[in-house]
Amino acid sequence: MKSVVIAAPMSGSGKTTVTLGLLAALKRRGLQPAPFKVGPDFIDPGWHSAACGRTSVNLDGWMCPERFVRETFVLHSEGADLAVIEGVMGLFDGIDATSDLGSTAQVAGLLGAPVILVVDARSQARSAAALVSGFARFDPRGHVAGVIFNNVGSDSHARILRQAIASSVADVAVLGCIPRDCGLTIPSRHLGLVTAGENPLQDDFLDRLAENIERHLDLDGIVSLADQGSQVLTFDKPVKCQDLTPMTPVRIAVARDEAFCFVYEDNLRLLREAGAGLVEFSPLRDADLPAGIGGIYLPGGYPELHAERLAANAPLKTAIREAVEAGMPVYAECGGFIYLTRGLAGENPAPFVGVFPVTTRMLPRRKALGYREVEFLADNVIGCKGTVARGHEFHYSETEEMPGEVERLYRVKKHGADLGLEGYRYRNCLGSYIHLHFGSCPELATTFVKYCAGYASGRGVDLERNEKYAR
Repeated sequence: MKSVVIAAPMSGSGKTTVTLGLLAALKRRGLQPAPFKVGPDFIDPGWHSAACGRTSVNLDGWMCPERFVRETFVLHSEGADLAVIEGVMGLFDGIDATSDLGSTAQVAGLLGAPVILVVDARSQARSAAALVSGFARFDPRGHVAGVIFNNVGSDSHARILRQAIASSVADVAVLGCIPRDCGLTIPSRHLGLVTAGENPLQDDFLDRLAENIERHLDLDGIVSLADQGSQVLTFDKPVKCQDLTPMTPVRIAVARDEAFCFVYEDNLRLLREAGAGLVEFSPLRDADLPAGIGGIYLPGGYPELHAERLAANAPLKTAIREAVEAGMPVYAECGGFIYLTRGLAGENPAPFVGVFPVTTRMLPRRKALGYREVEFLADNVIGCKGTVARGHEFHYSETEEMPGEVERLYRVKKHGADLGLEGYRYRNCLGSYIHLHFGSCPELATTFVKYCAGYASGRGVDLERNEKYAR
């Protein structure tokens, strides 16, 4: 598969803007690019999809095994002309200071993809070449094959940058110099960029961005670089969920709208492969749950930004509460978990579903950020006792202290350090701040589908009372 990785020395260098422009420009040329995002981010993939009309998928070498990363890349590249992979943070930034685990460099190495480094050249001249040389020589595998300079001040500035690279890092191709343009900046907020679904940009933004990229980048050189880096990825036949647990299809409702837009696409893929028919619904607009469902998946998002509308939709809140009380399997993460609490506290309180007997409050500073590993302390709707899964946590909110009678199902670790207990269960409803990636343990998908199918067929019983579904 032809592929390139768009990386940078640090966050804020312009990776996302360059990636969006490149995707849009390639599409205008009649090519079909397959977009990917390294790491756990949910927002950038939404912008990728808006730019090229194809779903963008996360590639994470810490949350998921290497084989799964390759499998995901192959499956989601099918039918594309080339893959464009946006990196995360700095090229070598990952889970720790001594390895490339969880980094853009790790994913580039796994896929054999050449790296194009986006460098913010503001206030730099020849020193930019020293920076590029350091990144190109840091890893003996030689990931860096090209460089794009961003925020270039003038034609003279661009000429100096090109000369500096040619004289000191000649094996790294200069693929373009993008002038400073404040009009091509994507708005951001506390969790990162504003989501594509909120459409905060003018209608012609992507067109102007694509034109900018076509004018200032060597697109032919980028496509040629992708071709040079292409390889056949060889590994064993992927084990799909249906190979593990053949299952009669069961309908599972998935919340998808502006308030609930943070979900790993591979979580949905694995659920489908396990036998789920996924039915989207909107907690903002729908008055009832979809008919004939056996379970509910409430992903993360920005419920706090839509709190008034969510609180006003009393019929759906009642329907979800009644489904939980009836024993329907429900899995909720981060924003979905907040939606299941009593609501947001503060000057303008917003009552939510009320499954979990606590309120949530927004904070001025970030509460939690980072990778998490969880071990299940009891059987539940997504896994058996002792199962270990990985995910990510990132939020600016906190709940009140959960009452002791609410069962904790997760023992949580960060880089091996014990963070205590989390993962709350009421009946067959599991809620947590942690976004688990089902690729870290595909049995999460098969288990959830199994319990949903059991409920739909009338075989469901209450796990909270230490009973199990018929097997």
